[in-house]
Amino acid sequence: MDKLQKIFFLSDKGYKDLKKAIIACTITNLAMLLPFFVTVMIFSELLNPLVGGIVQWSRIWMLWGAGIVSAVLVFLAAKNDYRKTYIASYQESNTTRLRIAEHLRKLPMSFFNTKDLSELTTNMMADCSSMESMLSSTIPPLIANFISVTLTCIMLAFFDWRLAVCVFCTLPVAFFIIWLSKSRQKKLFEKQAAAKLSASGQVQEYLEGIKIIKSCSLSGSHFAALDKALLAMKKIAVKVEMAVGVFISSASMILQAGTGITIFAGTLLLINGKIELLPLLMFLLIVTRIYGPILAVLSQLSTLLNLNVVTGRMRTLLTSPGMEGTANTISNCDIELENVTFRYNTEDVIKNVTCKILQGSVTALVGLSGSGKSTISKLIARFWDVQKGTIRVGGQDICLMEPESLMKYMSFVFQDVTLFNDTVWNNIKIGNPNATNEQVTAAAKAAYCDEFVCRMPDGCQTLMGENGSTLSGGERQRISIARALLKDAPIILLDEATASLDPENEVLVQRAIAKLVEGKTVIMIAHRLRTVVNVDQILVLDNGRLVEQGTHADLIKRNGLYQKLYHIQQESMGWAV
Repeated sequence: MDKLQKIFFLSDKGYKDLKKAIIACTITNLAMLLPFFVTVMIFSELLNPLVGGIVQWSRIWMLWGAGIVSAVLVFLAAKNDYRKTYIASYQESNTTRLRIAEHLRKLPMSFFNTKDLSELTTNMMADCSSMESMLSSTIPPLIANFISVTLTCIMLAFFDWRLAVCVFCTLPVAFFIIWLSKSRQKKLFEKQAAAKLSASGQVQEYLEGIKIIKSCSLSGSHFAALDKALLAMKKIAVKVEMAVGVFISSASMILQAGTGITIFAGTLLLINGKIELLPLLMFLLIVTRIYGPILAVLSQLSTLLNLNVVTGRMRTLLTSPGMEGTANTISNCDIELENVTFRYNTEDVIKNVTCKILQGSVTALVGLSGSGKSTISKLIARFWDVQKGTIRVGGQDICLMEPESLMKYMSFVFQDVTLFNDTVWNNIKIGNPNATNEQVTAAAKAAYCDEFVCRMPDGCQTLMGENGSTLSGGERQRISIARALLKDAPIILLDEATASLDPENEVLVQRAIAKLVEGKTVIMIAHRLRTVVNVDQILVLDNGRLVEQGTHADLIKRNGLYQKLYHIQQESMGWAV
């Protein structure tokens, strides 16, 4: 049984609930036999005149009362069965989804570079739903049916072992057919899972690119990949249903052939006087009832064979190593990079970078596109771990620090703002969930959010749409800054937050940023070099290497890459169309 906990990645509570569900299903199956045996006894009493007896009506009424009691017991057992299986499985499924979300939060960004978003969505939704179904309507009934059928077989053997053998002689053959088809079905399920992931990825790409599709009037051959993925998913689904249907139907027909065998053998025994009529009738009634649970087991075996495909992705995800560390306290916010080298796949994108950023200073990262500016800032935040070298914050190696502990000291304002489909208020409060209403209001005002919030129909309680789709770029940036202000972290990471804003919004965002960075250690990624003229330190990157370092005045005197980039931008300011 412990293997079930490992296979399904069950929590301790979920594993206990699964064992309770199996017991509850077994009790329900056994309870279902009570009305059946009462019915058999009533028939036996009513058929007494055929063997020279009389009908005892008082016994009939007693059996009728027993039937009512047994029906009540079946209802209570089924109610307990439902609570122990479906409700418990829903709770465990919810726990599993939260566990996946918690685990994803601890994984390095390198993991997400190798995984498609649609695959991770499938892990959290479709795979958890499949496990939910198995935990509620497959595993407990399957094991319970096996137990109850075994007990029934033993009980029938006490009445007449010959007819008991006739009832169950086709069972091994039926299960042997399913076992033979196992490898074929597994291959088909694997192909179906791959086809579903491919189709999901193509659909997601289509939806994400809907603006380009509409603006460029794309159609026809441009959607060949989507059409091909959907067609492949349809074809493999048909193949799976056909294969499963053939194997299950074949096994079911062979299993139910036991009914004919039992009737034939019972008739021969009755003719030869080796069995009485009433036991034979009882067996004939039982044989119509006994195959129901077995057929249910056979139909569920295909779902069980798909288990390895579902759990394979879950196992890969939940066993992927997260970013661990200790929850240390940082005494100061000095940041030091020592011989740092980092690669995304096989190519180094940061090469032997060494520098120091003092607490309370403003440092700008500049350079050509792809030079490693954003990567450096994300390495400092430990979105990835470096391959070589060391990054220290407050004298402590961040690779030894718990990511959540490190994040308490950092706030981010990036050019691409991520907002949730929630109210303005809740999107700001993400910065500090424990903040008071007064603190949230103060942060919103400091970031000049009140300027556009007052125009919204429900003020701060207005829903913003997916990723703030109802807001302009400047408004989304100001909410991001308000969030950072509310967090009030001592280290601020800025990624050219005003690069794509109009002049009016840029002024407001610059004012908000000025309030945000007061007295903080600031690392800013700059594309407009005129914004870094007065910073304390400028780090110039070129192809992943730190090639220059100093103030604006120092770097202009060196006539290096920074001086070249600065003069190019100064000249471009005079261009006109």
